Amino acid sequence: MGKTSDEDERIFFPERPIKSLAKAKSVEKPHYLGHRDRLRQRFAAAGSDALPDYELLELLLFRLIPRSDTKPVAKALLARFGTLAEVLGAPIARLEEVRGIGPAVALDLKIVAAAAQRAARSEIKGREVLSSWTQVLGYCRSVMAFEEREQFRILFLDKKNALIADEVQQVGTVDHTPVYPREVVKRALELSATAIILAHNHPSGDPTPSRADIEMTKMVIETAKPLGIAVHDHIIIGKKGHASMKGLLLI
Repeated sequence: MGKTSDEDERIFFPERPIKSLAKAKSVEKPHYLGHRDRLRQRFAAAGSDALPDYELLELLLFRLIPRSDTKPVAKALLARFGTLAEVLGAPIARLEEVRGIGPAVALDLKIVAAAAQRAARSEIKGREVLSSWTQVLGYCRSVMAFEEREQFRILFLDKKNALIADEVQQVGTVDHTPVYPREVVKRALELSATAIILAHNHPSGDPTPSRADIEMTKMVIETAKPLGIAVHDHIIIGKKGHASMKGLLLI
């Protein structure tokens, strides 16, 4: 029996289009790749001020999570911690509690935070800190504001009030750090410092000085003064702000 025209068409034009379309669809680029390019272009054209926190965090996560949509992860981090600064200041263990953040990404975020802190410190290193007070406060905030335990930090200054060294002398609990005035003065003498700025954080978030904070500061001043070491200020850092004992006329 002869072949019909329909049979001829099936021979010469096999039903391949559906398979070809399916194959083409399978190799389509993930939707987030175009988004990444657009976001990079916006940053390059307008800078970081043109981007909200979650998009800036996305840009950072692009490198840390190369083959995934990072927008949900960025938004989850901000929902958990509040701000970009708080994300970078969060401990590794708490970062890992967020879906999409594994140990490697959490560690990379802390490396970024350390780089930011080092950059902030370079703004005041060797400079006359009393004329760079905004940078001093910014640095103290970057290194202390989001710590979960109290830190007692000392900025040691030379006779020109330039920063010689910056050290954490004590780490305490969530609401207390033991401070020993003689140890503070001893270290100042070792570094040939003629002035110091004291700083510590309140993990509760409220930077209001406690009575113990005030009394301890006065003891340090009394111990340091006979040896020619001035205490310029005691700064208390909270998550939402800071308090200056000198500004509050407490010292």
